[in-house]
Amino acid sequence: MSVSPFAFLLCAAVFAAVGQVLFKLGAEGASRFADFINLRIVAGLAAYGISTILWIFALAKLPLTRVYPFTVLTFLLVYAASFAILGEPLRAPVIIGAALVLGGLVVITVG
Repeated sequence: MSVSPFAFLLCAAVFAAVGQVLFKLGAEGASRFADFINLRIVAGLAAYGISTILWIFALAKLPLTRVYPFTVLTFLLVYAASFAILGEPLRAPVIIGAALVLGGLVVITVG
């Protein structure tokens, strides 16, 4: 049984979004270079590394033109996580824009 390259893309987007949230958490309150060397930043880099490996697995199976549009999933997941985890506000223009971006991903990948 083989794993669908789209599963790799979904997981890659999740790991990249987790990495972004960890970067944000690790950067809060930091002012000197040494402050940025902490467990959250290192964990964010690890999440990004896993994301990259999964991305490459997907690229091995699909053309770049099919894979690249999935970068918008990271964008959407980061917005959702910034609201749900970080407590950042979601305004109407962001929600509308995210819906349009998701619609664009569907058009590109299904069409």
